[in-house]
Amino acid sequence: MITLATLKDLDRIDEIAVLTINNMKQSNIPQWTLEYPRKKHYLKDIENNSLYVYKDNDIIIGAMTLLKENDPPYKTIDNWLTDKSFVIHRMIVDPSYRNQKVAQKLLNFACEQVLKSEYLSIKIDTHLENYKMRKFLTKNKFVEIGFLEVIDRLAYELVLKEDL
Repeated sequence: MITLATLKDLDRIDEIAVLTINNMKQSNIPQWTLEYPRKKHYLKDIENNSLYVYKDNDIIIGAMTLLKENDPPYKTIDNWLTDKSFVIHRMIVDPSYRNQKVAQKLLNFACEQVLKSEYLSIKIDTHLENYKMRKFLTKNKFVEIGFLEVIDRLAYELVLKEDL
């Protein structure tokens, strides 16, 4: 089940963040450090009602932030496919629950939010060396749009509906 995160979820989310960061480090993916993303970043997401958690038997095993696009780095790219997008940030899955389609369920939830709104697409970015996320995005038909130099990330977009 996917719900908005609450303050009582913060410790578990931070625990998953550390597990994810360490897993990335073991996989030679230099995207995140023990400084980011952590509790203070997820707290801000909770305060903005933009952090969602995936629970299995009342245990949080994944989370993502889903925001309406407003990131300054995204404005540095001119060739986006749409200009009405949600953006996924800080998607994490407890490594011990990998290969159980948790990330897919979080992405599907984000897609449902787009389809129920006036927004047209989902945007996301990832580190060039994050081969796991890049494979996931390609499998889900995201289009690589360009490079966000300011944050050293590849930008992707998935268009879900056409502008009316």
